[in-house]
Amino acid sequence: MNVALNDTVRSRKRRIRVGSLTLHALLIAMAVTTLTPFLWLICSTFKTKADFFTYTFLPWDHLNALTLDNYRRLFAQEPFAVWMVNSVFLASAYTVVVVTLSSLGGFALAKYRFAGRRVLMLVMLVTMLVPGQVLLLPNYDIMRKWGWMNSYAAILVPGAVSVFGMFLFRQAMMLLPDELLQAGRMDGCSEARLWWEVALPIVRPMIGAFTLLSFMAAWNSFLWPQVILQTPDKLTLPIGLSNMINLPEYQTNLGILMAGTLLSILPVAVLFFVLQRDFVAGLASGAVKG
Repeated sequence: MNVALNDTVRSRKRRIRVGSLTLHALLIAMAVTTLTPFLWLICSTFKTKADFFTYTFLPWDHLNALTLDNYRRLFAQEPFAVWMVNSVFLASAYTVVVVTLSSLGGFALAKYRFAGRRVLMLVMLVTMLVPGQVLLLPNYDIMRKWGWMNSYAAILVPGAVSVFGMFLFRQAMMLLPDELLQAGRMDGCSEARLWWEVALPIVRPMIGAFTLLSFMAAWNSFLWPQVILQTPDKLTLPIGLSNMINLPEYQTNLGILMAGTLLSILPVAVLFFVLQRDFVAGLASGAVKG
């Protein structure tokens, strides 16, 4: 009997080991498939115009041909540094504003009971069904009448309120004990202080997750900034790179475009690696039913 039990245990361990190895092999294959285009992009930025289509990755037979000329020409021929600074400023400012307002709205929806609360939430959910392109013309007309054309305010103000962000924070803050807030009020905390010192530290993973989502959305935003921004010194990276694609010079010298594309990816990639744990934990906390 003991022999049969030991055989069963060994067989189960063997199946678990085989399953684990199979899963890891699949994950490695998926990782290689996902990272191969990124590796090709990195290699392309160091290749000369002659080697660009000759070698898939690097010219192994004459590595001395690798060059930084694509990066030098990118900054010399185009105001790429200005575009980068503009994108960093806009994405950072947008992220700070939208995360702050979304956390405030989520705190109010989760922890306050007021007349019309359910109706308000229903209206907010309905607005999420409206495509952003539908509001393009009305927003343009408003910005023109306010004199905000070619200004960053026209980009930051319309997008400052995120219904999606408010509901994410609401779901996370539903886990915040009401007793903890009541204890804070008894100690003399104001509502703003309760939000800042009690609620936000508890939903820190959600802050990290929504910060990453907001920064990526602002960094990759193209349509609305292209409509509003009209002078070269105000352009962002997506618009600048799009304009470069239409120039005949860069249609034949793709290495410069690849260098610009790689540099435009790096800030988001760095932010993701910094916030990846909070990103996963925050999305998990936002999935809690409330």
